[in-house]
Amino acid sequence: MEMPSRPEARADPNAGCMFPDRPTPSGGAVTRTLLATSLAASLATASLAAPLRAQPGFPPNDPLSWQTAGTAKVLCSALFVSGRALPEVRSHLAGYFLGPRLDSITNIEVDSTRKLVRLTVAGRVTREAKAYGDQGCVIHQPGKDSVHFTPMKVTSSLPPATTLDWPMGDRLPTTPPPPDVDTAKIRLATDAAFADTAALTAAFVVVHRGRILAERYGNGAHQDMQLESWSMGKSIVGTLIGRLIMDGALTLEQPAPVPEWQKRPDDPRAKIRVMDLLRMSSGLRFSRGSPEDLPGYHDHDLGYTGAIDAFQFALSRPLQFAPNSFGRYRNVDPLALGYIIQQVVRARGEEYLTYPQRALFDRIGIRRQVLETDPYGNFLLNGYDYGTARNWARIGLLYANDGVWMGTRLLPEGFVKFVSTPAPAWKVPQYGGMVWVNGDSAWNLPRSAFAFRGAGGQDVYVVPSHELVIVRMGHFPGAAAGFQAVRKAQALLMEAVPGKR
Repeated sequence: MEMPSRPEARADPNAGCMFPDRPTPSGGAVTRTLLATSLAASLATASLAAPLRAQPGFPPNDPLSWQTAGTAKVLCSALFVSGRALPEVRSHLAGYFLGPRLDSITNIEVDSTRKLVRLTVAGRVTREAKAYGDQGCVIHQPGKDSVHFTPMKVTSSLPPATTLDWPMGDRLPTTPPPPDVDTAKIRLATDAAFADTAALTAAFVVVHRGRILAERYGNGAHQDMQLESWSMGKSIVGTLIGRLIMDGALTLEQPAPVPEWQKRPDDPRAKIRVMDLLRMSSGLRFSRGSPEDLPGYHDHDLGYTGAIDAFQFALSRPLQFAPNSFGRYRNVDPLALGYIIQQVVRARGEEYLTYPQRALFDRIGIRRQVLETDPYGNFLLNGYDYGTARNWARIGLLYANDGVWMGTRLLPEGFVKFVSTPAPAWKVPQYGGMVWVNGDSAWNLPRSAFAFRGAGGQDVYVVPSHELVIVRMGHFPGAAAGFQAVRKAQALLMEAVPGKR
């Protein structure tokens, strides 16, 4: 079976995050980035001198097995969460974990009755993942055919979407758009998103002043398909933290309520604040392929693929940099935030696995959003999450409206401004608080725009100055072409819709 190779991806030199669609900084930004990398390397010299630590995956120290497990999970989710057809999934299979080794896949076994995928690579490594209802697909540890938690059914309290108007439902207005919208350019922007077939665009939705102006699907996707969203899920983590702050359960400024960090006053991690975690500036050591990292399989990916307790793995990491002194893109911070959400929710006597539906999704018209877990039932919202394009448009609309939904404030006043402001510890102004920002003008949008972004070209752009939300989703191998396509669409949309009155 012929598999597509992994698309070329550029590493953001400051963040350490592999984004195939992220332009490389130029000029002074490069100089600042190189200085930051040099500083990080010098600070980490003592740690690099230490022997390579054992990595606690299942099985331990077996990167090929972990990569195979992650790819089995991606396949399982595509088939049993998204409901995609196997021939299409095979042709567009994500190479996020296996990369060029996709060509080494020797067998894919699909058990539709059990909703299980068993994947073999190089004729010698076999791993499996199984669908567990509303928790989506979960990697099995070797030799086990179950998980270490009780799956929960997640139900919505909302009536059918067909019975309500957008955005609480799916009924769209039949009246023409406002006269100050250039509908011809809206159509051109939508065409641009799909013009390059190599982009593998799956969904494109444009919302202006709360109204859907454009919506199109392709490459096997449709309006109700739960599409892979990858790191856009980090923005769900941030939103849930915002909901808990709104409830008075947390504050941005408080030390992160992690007992392991707070029990000893001399533990330097005790100084990490909730806001530092949101800004990816905790300083916790977590490898991601940057020059200062330890060699070996990246911690960033081990949480996805190692079939470990990802929360405890993240919390156990030592400090590498002083909190709020160095920002870089690492899964350790959203995983730590996920633990905090879990503990706060359980301390209130609430069911953790159903909390996002009650606290957020039901409030904004989302009836189903699949949030996947590790084998211990911890949400892996650093990247294992599936939602429809309209779901993501709703979340973007919540942010475009400053955290207010249909007259009710769901996020604290000032929270959206906080997360959409460049984080001070980042040397290049690319990141805010669980969202990307346009401080380096990488997009054809105003500098005030910000975005939820995920690998493979999953993007929600929020443009407050134009009361605009743009959702673009696509299949992983098309990421590089997809980013260029969406940039063209962005330019046209800026001409098509007026700025805020």
